[in-house]
Amino acid sequence: MTLLTILLLACITFGTRYLFLEGRLPVRLGPNLRLLLSYSGPSVLAAILAPILFVRSEQLDLSLSNPYLWGAAAAITAAYKTGNIYWTIGAGMLVFIAVDQLI
Repeated sequence: MTLLTILLLACITFGTRYLFLEGRLPVRLGPNLRLLLSYSGPSVLAAILAPILFVRSEQLDLSLSNPYLWGAAAAITAAYKTGNIYWTIGAGMLVFIAVDQLI
């Protein structure tokens, strides 16, 4: 059942993306729908990251010993200061590893 669900979701995802990426198909989005869809990326990213950052051992973890929070804070700071994706990823990973090794 799980495999069937995964395959169906893969087909749905491919189908919806193909409709909008294939230039020969006459499917075009209006400006309002384009504006609404511009929020989908950050929304999905937040939905994926929130449980990773804030939940450890099935409990809310907002302590200073949470390496995920330190790594996220470093990545946010690096992204704000540099605007470079490589510095952002590097800083987040280095701080995460350093805090994880210290604790």
